[in-house]
Amino acid sequence: MKRTLSLSAAAAASVLVLTACGSGGGDSQSEGPQEISVGIAQFVEHPSLDAAREGFVSALEEGGYTEGDNLTLDVQNASGDQATATNIASNFASADNDLILGIATPTAQSLAQAVTDKPVLFTAVTDPVDAGLVDSMDKPGANITGTTDMNPVADQIKLIKQFDPDAKSVGIIYSSGETNSQVQVEEAKKAAEAEGLSVEEKTVTTTAEVAQAAESFDTDSIYVPTDNKVVAGLEAVVGAAESKKIPLIVGEGDSVERGGLATQGISYEELGKQTGEMALRILNEDADPAEMAVESQKETQLIINAKAAEAMGIEIPQELRDSADEVIE
Repeated sequence: MKRTLSLSAAAAASVLVLTACGSGGGDSQSEGPQEISVGIAQFVEHPSLDAAREGFVSALEEGGYTEGDNLTLDVQNASGDQATATNIASNFASADNDLILGIATPTAQSLAQAVTDKPVLFTAVTDPVDAGLVDSMDKPGANITGTTDMNPVADQIKLIKQFDPDAKSVGIIYSSGETNSQVQVEEAKKAAEAEGLSVEEKTVTTTAEVAQAAESFDTDSIYVPTDNKVVAGLEAVVGAAESKKIPLIVGEGDSVERGGLATQGISYEELGKQTGEMALRILNEDADPAEMAVESQKETQLIINAKAAEAMGIEIPQELRDSADEVIE
C-alpha cells in the first residue's frame, strides 16, 4: 500500500473540504456511511507496523469506508525520528480529521499530548499504561484507546532452550529510548533467569547502530523484542546470528519471515484489523474512547523459519516442528 507521505498544507486543506462534504444529514446516512477523513501517524516503516496499518485500513473497508470514495487517508511516517513524530502530531491536531491512528508507542505518545479534541486510537503499543497513554487498560479515561502488542515474552525466551538445551546465555538488543522495549526486556530478563540463562544487554539509539551491537555479542543466543529501531535493521542481527551459528528468537512473525529463527507471537495485520473494528464503533456508534477498554490479541502462533535454522546451523526438534502453526521452508 504505497502513498505519498507529506505534511503539506494542501493535504490538510483537502481533509477540511472532504470532511465538510461528509457532514450532511439523513439522506447521506440512508445511502451508506458518510465521508470521513482519518489521519495515520506511523513511527517507522517495517513489515510489522506496515501490516498493522494495512489491517486497520482493511477493517475500515469492510465497514463500508473505501479510500477514494468516502474515505480520505492522510498517512504520515516519522522515519524513526521523535521530533518528526511530534511535528506530525502537531499538524494532525490542527487538521479536521474524524479520527487519528498512532502506530507504535512514540507516535501514540506524541498524539496523546497534541490531540485532545478528537478520537485517537493506537496500535503496536506494548504497555499503554506505562507509556502514559491511558489511566488503565479497562478505563482509558480520555480521548485515546487502542490495542496492545504485548507478546508472550516468557514463551519466546523458552524457545531458546527448546532449540538449544545447552544454551547458557542470551543477548538482548533494544532501543534505549523506547518504553515498549524496556517493558519487554524486563520480562525477558525474568524469563531468562527462570530458564537458567545469563543476559547480556546491548542498547542502540539508531538503526545504524544495530549491526555493531549484534556483532559484539558473546552469547549462545540472541533475542530481539518488538523494538521499532532494531526490527527496522533486523537483517544485520540475522547476519550476526548466522555467522555465530546461534539461534535468533524474535518478537513477531514478520521478523521470522525476514530471517529470525522462531517466535511465539501475534499477527500485526490482525492486531491492526482489531483496531480498525474499534474505529468503526467510534465512527458509527459514537463509542467513547474513554470507556473503551484497551484490547489485546488473545491467540498467538508458533512460527519457525527452516531456512534460518539451516543458516544458523540449528536442527529443529521434531516436537517443535509438529506443534508449529507455520514452518517457513
